[in-house]
Amino acid sequence: MLSDLKRLIELMGKEKGIDKEVIIDALETAVLTAAKKKMGQDLELEAVYNEEAGEVEVFQFKTVVNTVVNPDTQISLEDAREALDEDAELGDSLGMKIETNTFGRIGVQTAKQIIIQKVKDAERDNIYEEYKDRKGTLVNGSVQRFEGGNIIVNLGRAEAIIPTSEQIHKETFRRGERIRAYIFDVKKISKGPQIILSRTHPGFLKSLFELEVPEISEGLIDIVSVAREPGNRSKIAVKTKDRDIDPVGACVGMRGSRVQGVVQELRGEKIDIVPYSEDPITYVCSALSPAKVDRVVVDEESRSIEVIVPDDQLSLAIGKSGQNVRLAARLTGWKIDVKSDSTVVAQKEEGVKALTILTGLDSQSAEMLFNEGFKNISMIASADPDQLGASGGISREKAETWIAEAAKLLKGKAKEPGV
Repeated sequence: MLSDLKRLIELMGKEKGIDKEVIIDALETAVLTAAKKKMGQDLELEAVYNEEAGEVEVFQFKTVVNTVVNPDTQISLEDAREALDEDAELGDSLGMKIETNTFGRIGVQTAKQIIIQKVKDAERDNIYEEYKDRKGTLVNGSVQRFEGGNIIVNLGRAEAIIPTSEQIHKETFRRGERIRAYIFDVKKISKGPQIILSRTHPGFLKSLFELEVPEISEGLIDIVSVAREPGNRSKIAVKTKDRDIDPVGACVGMRGSRVQGVVQELRGEKIDIVPYSEDPITYVCSALSPAKVDRVVVDEESRSIEVIVPDDQLSLAIGKSGQNVRLAARLTGWKIDVKSDSTVVAQKEEGVKALTILTGLDSQSAEMLFNEGFKNISMIASADPDQLGASGGISREKAETWIAEAAKLLKGKAKEPGV
């Protein structure tokens, strides 16, 4: 039925990368199914691959009995000893070889279908096993086709998909074009393994730098954090334990050669490389590059930083549509509020003026309180008398008077219509 099985098994094993035992099991299952379809489902049949003969042999087993009731499953002791085994005993199960060429065209077709399905299943399992541990790595392929906005990528032995959500919206690809992507996930579904790729994932940018910068792949430089707005701009923070290595310079490369390699792969995406620092102030100031920072006010409890920059640096610090400060905040994990010098001065003048509404609080004392953090009437009203007195260098009695007056003003304000 199946000529030269040895050659077929070896050929399929090499071409499909499938274990020999899997193919043999598929053949045995296929032949057994064809035999049962031809001879009957109730018979006790067994298919075994004979490697020396290069064929799948089918045996029908019958139980040795004194009186045969069902000739399909039983054989008499006399016939068993005469035809099969002269030492046969009652209760033995004896196998008789059946010619497989008697199964006919339907049996052969069934066998082929089962073999094809088994081979497909084995291929799927092999692909899943090959790619499941490759999550978080780069892969190269070619664009095979487009399905509903998704890009189907040919990886050689497997197909992968780049969903619309994992594509950079500015990028376009043509069928047959080479493409590089990041293995985002590998799922095992009923249709076979699904390899999901991404070109927007922060890990894609990180992997590209690992490819371009040997010091990263060698573990001399660490990429601490990545923040991306795919297709537009990205920031990466790098550090090293080796004092002789400049992590930023190493990532940029001679005349920008290394970073340009990444930029070209990302088709023009701007990349800022900043040095990581354990000091949040230094880290945040670096992350806001290329803007220059004058001073900062840190609130450790809320992990927020107020950054004051010169007026001519404000637009640079914030970036187009707030992109620069947004990426810096994502990179550092700190909430960043950027203000210009003139805005801070104006806010301070307004705040000091608002405090002088309190009886006996002159502008000099108001400015002192403002600088100590009491920036409005509400903060005065909720202040501790000793703390307020110490901050403004005033008596406890006067501090209590101002606190009471501030609370009264707030209460009156709350009663105003619309407040």
